[in-house]
Amino acid sequence: MPAKVLLSGFADEGAPRKNVREQMTLLAALGMSYYSIRFVDAGYGVKNVMLLGDEEIATLQQLHRDYGVRVATLGSPIGKVKIKDVDDGTTNRYVPFAQYLEQDVRRAITLAHAFDTKLIRGFSFYPPKGEPPQNYVKQAGDQLGEIAALCEREGVIFGLEVEANLVGQDGYLMMELYRHVASKSLMLIFDAANILCQLGSGKAVVEHYRAMADGLGWMHIKDYRQKGRIEWHGHVNEAMLKNFVPCDEGDCSHLAILKDFAKRIPALERKLKKLGVPGVFLDLEPHLKGGGQFGGFSGPDGFGVALRALTRVLDAARIGYRLRDYKDIEAIKRGT
Repeated sequence: MPAKVLLSGFADEGAPRKNVREQMTLLAALGMSYYSIRFVDAGYGVKNVMLLGDEEIATLQQLHRDYGVRVATLGSPIGKVKIKDVDDGTTNRYVPFAQYLEQDVRRAITLAHAFDTKLIRGFSFYPPKGEPPQNYVKQAGDQLGEIAALCEREGVIFGLEVEANLVGQDGYLMMELYRHVASKSLMLIFDAANILCQLGSGKAVVEHYRAMADGLGWMHIKDYRQKGRIEWHGHVNEAMLKNFVPCDEGDCSHLAILKDFAKRIPALERKLKKLGVPGVFLDLEPHLKGGGQFGGFSGPDGFGVALRALTRVLDAARIGYRLRDYKDIEAIKRGT
């Protein structure tokens, strides 16, 4: 079976005011049928998806039908909290885990059901700044195991994104967490730029991709250009990361990574479909006009540039994808 993927993206990156109609128009104009919902103004100001009220959810559900758009993943911030209640000089908040599980994680699951997606994006908790993340693999893994168990009972999947400053900040640590949890409801999310901005080497990015490849559920597509050697020691100042570029112009080796991923896609697609997921998602999160700890911005022009760059790399990697055609427009008009 030839490799094929579903194209998605964090549409709030392409909407200057995060307005839901801006986001839906962007997706429809670019020919995309899926998106990851994160920040949105659905009538009562810009909010993180976790804070949406019933009326806003209903508005989104109707506009999804009107524009023929589906939610690929719930772009939650679950796991972006401290693992330990200490003052480490950061603004990261701490929530007792039992409370966090019953309130925040359950809320994310409720929203995933409301938006008819099986996939929840999340993270692996912040260790105290300056302490080795390896010291917290067991605690983070235990907590993620409880999240995965709750997700499994509710029929959803928790996707763990690799990112700087978290316990799971590189491919090897992510794989340790994945093996510790050992649940079909926890999968890994690779993000090449989140590795490069720490290690400064395209070769290292490929190495860390390979380290976590057996646990992958989907990917975020974001690239970075080094512009000189990156030498972070410990904590990464995410506000200083300014050199995000389209995935065919950076130093993350996306073509090499996607050529390898192409061989894994058919088996992963079968696995995901058994769990009720429509396919293997590549999720655009380009940050072309800036990015930080909790999101980024590309503008409508930048988002289009990022999508076209991704399709060029997919063509070179011989991975299939599909954008909308006239048949899709006819189906939306019929309400099917």
